[in-house]
Amino acid sequence: MNKNLSAKKWVVFTLVAFGVFMSTLDSSIVNIALPYILDSFNTKLAVVEWVIMIYLLTITSFLLGCGKLSDMYGHKRIYIAGLSLFAFSSLICGLSQNIYMLITSRAVQGFSSAMIMACTPALLVNAFPESERGKVFGFNSMVVSCGLVSGPVIGGFLINQYSWRMIFYINIPIGIIAAAGSFFVLGENKKEADENKFDIKGTITAAIATGCFLFAVTHGYKWGFTSFKFISFLLISLSFFVLFINNEKKINEPLINLKIFKNKMLSISSISSVLLFLILFVIIFLMPFYLIKAKGLDPKTAGYIMMVPFIFLFFLSPVSGRISDYTGSRILCATGFFFLFAGAISFIYLEINSSILEITLKLALVGIGTAIFTSPNSAALISSIPPEFKGIGGAVMATSRNLGMVLGIAFGGALFNNIFHSLSGSADMNSYTPVMEDAFIQAFRYTMKATAILAFISILFTFMRGKEKKRQILK
Repeated sequence: MNKNLSAKKWVVFTLVAFGVFMSTLDSSIVNIALPYILDSFNTKLAVVEWVIMIYLLTITSFLLGCGKLSDMYGHKRIYIAGLSLFAFSSLICGLSQNIYMLITSRAVQGFSSAMIMACTPALLVNAFPESERGKVFGFNSMVVSCGLVSGPVIGGFLINQYSWRMIFYINIPIGIIAAAGSFFVLGENKKEADENKFDIKGTITAAIATGCFLFAVTHGYKWGFTSFKFISFLLISLSFFVLFINNEKKINEPLINLKIFKNKMLSISSISSVLLFLILFVIIFLMPFYLIKAKGLDPKTAGYIMMVPFIFLFFLSPVSGRISDYTGSRILCATGFFFLFAGAISFIYLEINSSILEITLKLALVGIGTAIFTSPNSAALISSIPPEFKGIGGAVMATSRNLGMVLGIAFGGALFNNIFHSLSGSADMNSYTPVMEDAFIQAFRYTMKATAILAFISILFTFMRGKEKKRQILK
C-alpha cells in the first residue's frame, strides 16, 4: 500500500510537471519567433510585442482569481480545464490568420496558464507528506527552469525546421496527455461553491487597471507621452486601481488581503521581484531582434545564445537559496542586482560585429545576477508572511514575477521603439535593412543605459529590506 501511494505521488508530480513545463515554456519560446511573426503578418514591433505581453498580462491579472476558483470548485477540475483550454488555444494560435487573431488566442492561452499555475502548489501539497514538500517544490523549481531554458532552443529548432506556427502546435499533445492523465489520477477536493465569495469586481478592476497602464506605456512613443490618448489611458488605469484598492479593503473575501503588505520584508521583496524581472525581460525581449535582425543569425543559433542566462538560473538558484539560509537575503539580492547592473552596462558597448563569445559573456552576467537573486528573495518573501496568510504566498510571488515580465517588455519596447523610430527616419522594425544598423545599435544602447540606471537603483532599494530573523535550517 505504501509503495502504491509512493508511486502515485510521483505520478501526480509528473502530471503537474507537464502543466508547469508547458506554461513556462510558452513564456520563453515565443521570444525567438517574434521577428518571424512580425514579417509574416507585416506588422509593427509595438503590435507584435503584445504576442508576449498579452500572455503575461492575462496570467498576472487572473492568477489570484483562478486560485480562488480552484478553492471553490476543486483544484483537479480547474487544473484539467486549464490544460484543455491551453491545448485548444494553442491550436488557434497556430492557425491564426492575422496578428490580432494571434494576440486574442494568446490572451486565452494566458488565462488557461493562470488556471494551471494557480492549482500547482495545492496539487503538490495534497499529494506529498509535509516531510517531503521542500523536496518536491525544489523539483518543481527545476521544471520551471527547464521550461525557461529550453524555450529558446526548442523554439529555434522548430522555426528552423518547420515554421513559427509549430511552437504552438507542440503544446497540443502535451496538454491532451496531461489532461487525460489528471482525470484518472488526481483526487477530488471539491468544496461547496459560493459565488458570492468570488471577487469578480476585484478581478475585473485589476485587469483593466493593468491593461490600460501597459497599453499606454507600449503606445506612448507613437502617441506622444504628453498626448491626450496617453494621459487618458493612464488616468483610466489609475481610476480602476483606486477602485480595486477600495474594493479589496471593503469585502470579506478579497482576491488579496492588503494588510499583509504592511510587513516591510514582504513589501520590499515583492517590489524587488518586480524590478528584477522587469530588468531581465527588457534584455530578453530585445536580444532576439539584435541577434536575428541586426546580426543576421539563424533562429537555431540565436536560440542557443538566448539559453545562456537560463542555464545559470537552473544551476545557481539552488546554491544561492541554500546560502541564504545562513546569510539572509539582503546581501545576496543586492549582489544579484549588481550583476544585472554589470550586464546592462556591458550591453552599452555592444556592436553589430560583437563576437558570439562576447555576447554570451554579457548574457552570463544577466543569468548569474538573476540566479543569485531569485531563491533568496523568494525565501525571504515566504518567510515574512504571517501564518494566517501562508496560502497566498505563492500567488504573491507569481504575480510579482509576471508583473515584472510584462512591465519589462512594455518599458523596453516603448523606449527602444521611440529612439529607433527617431534615429531611423520614422522607420519600423518590420522594414529593417542593414542601412539602419547604426540607429538600431544606438536605440539598443540607450535602452541599456536606462536599464542599468534602474538596476543601480534596485541595488540601493533592496538594502531597505533590513535584516531577517534567523530561519531554521533543515539538516
